[in-house]
Amino acid sequence: MPQSNVVMERHRAGAGEQKMAEEKKEELLTVREVARRLRVDDTTVRRWIKSGALEAITLPHRGKRQAYRVKRSTLDTLLGGELPEA
Repeated sequence: MPQSNVVMERHRAGAGEQKMAEEKKEELLTVREVARRLRVDDTTVRRWIKSGALEAITLPHRGKRQAYRVKRSTLDTLLGGELPEA
C-alpha cells in the first residue's frame, strides 16, 4: 500500500508540472496572421521584424522567404501601444 501512495504523489506532481507547462505555452502567429490583424502588408511585418521593431522567432526555412512566428503577447503589447514605424 505505501507504494501506491508514492505513485499517486508522483502522478500529482507530474500533473502540476504539466499544467504549469501548458500555462507557459503561448500561441504563435504567422507573418500573414499578424499582417491581417494589424491591417498591413506581409512585407511591412517582415520589415519590422528585420529592423528589430517587432520581436519574432526565426524558424528554419526551405523556400525563398525566411519563416517567422510572433508571440500573441507581443502582438497584444503592440496593439496596446503604438505601431512601429516602417
